[in-house]
Amino acid sequence: MKLSRILPLLLLAAACGKSDKTPELSLEERARAIHDAVITIDTHDDIDVANFTDSINYTQRLENQVNLPKMEAGGLDVAWFIVYTGQDTLTPEGYEQAAENAMSKFAAIHRLCEEIAPDQIGLALTAAEVREIHGSGRKVAMIGVENAYPMGTDLANFERYHDLGARYVSLAHNGHSQFSDSNTGEEDGIWLHDGLSDLGKEAVKEMNRLGIMIDISHPSKAASLQMMELSEVPLIASHSSARALCDHSRNLDDEQLLKLKENGGVVQTVAFASYLNESKSAARADYLRDLQREIADSLGLEWYERSQLRSLTSEQRKAFRESYMRVRNMADSLANTREDAPPAVNVADFVDHIDYMVALIGIDHVGISSDFDGGGGIEGWSDASETFNVTLELVKRGYTEDQIRKLWGGNLLRVLEEVQAFAASRNQD
Repeated sequence: MKLSRILPLLLLAAACGKSDKTPELSLEERARAIHDAVITIDTHDDIDVANFTDSINYTQRLENQVNLPKMEAGGLDVAWFIVYTGQDTLTPEGYEQAAENAMSKFAAIHRLCEEIAPDQIGLALTAAEVREIHGSGRKVAMIGVENAYPMGTDLANFERYHDLGARYVSLAHNGHSQFSDSNTGEEDGIWLHDGLSDLGKEAVKEMNRLGIMIDISHPSKAASLQMMELSEVPLIASHSSARALCDHSRNLDDEQLLKLKENGGVVQTVAFASYLNESKSAARADYLRDLQREIADSLGLEWYERSQLRSLTSEQRKAFRESYMRVRNMADSLANTREDAPPAVNVADFVDHIDYMVALIGIDHVGISSDFDGGGGIEGWSDASETFNVTLELVKRGYTEDQIRKLWGGNLLRVLEEVQAFAASRNQD
């Protein structure tokens, strides 16, 4: 438990209190005390069902970025595990295949919390349960759905997903869904719905009724603004940063951010390099691309670009997933020893976005996410074991314990409580 980390500091303070002159804690000691005192919540962590078996699972320190040993090492208390499905054809066959993928991920998360490690992690459905499970000394899992595409055209599936534990849902991912246009429409200027479809508008009402938070991170700007107009409760952007600092369609511009503040919602700043500093990220990525291929070749492994993955066979994708983090970690370590390597996007770049959005919309509307195991990770916060470094940077910049508590999950839990309270009152009418 976190108490084990803070106890030495308390004992030191007590001992020093006997003298006339109590030494002040160092900046790092103050940051550690704050980190241990607050509940740290990361709202976006992708999963691979291959890591939820009897022999390979999150009780082990795997190569992936989030697992229980790494959460413990970094003091990450709550991970939102993501039921992600890539966009495919808007056909009954496409919906059916997507539904199978989604169900396998729901099952994997439940298996971890109920069969594999119930003594180490519990599934929370409410803010109160987050606090209860955390208070018991266990880690906390929550479930978010990235892309409502697997639900097909049956709105009853929102309730089904809610019953399985989904507490936020995004209506689109990379590609237009039956519910909403995606941010990716900016690339070619082609839109399917000019925001939300009629079905998407009904989905907003249904999520309000059920107490599911609506996630605007991947839908188009038009769709996100329409959702904020239609919704009777606050929304979230589960993993987005500030477009003013990095002009990427996955980020929120000032108009969206100000509207989100008016809505009462929260934007969860994301530690995804190309969404924080595109030019810096591109230079580093170009350098690492060649290095990763060299390492893969030396190990006798096939290596692919992300754009090639959809064309691979299931066996090729499985083999690539199994080797990806190993090769990536080796390349990152090697690049850090080379003087010619371009600098990596780091925790300071990440907190620059937090600073900007806090200044624009206020401390009550900003939070933190990583997108670990889905492409996220930066220098200093490359996996869950380095979570403390985010708090350390926040303390360096003068954020107080109360402000850090809000950023690390207090704001997100406040939105969840408001969304669920609205649903409860509506269902009583």
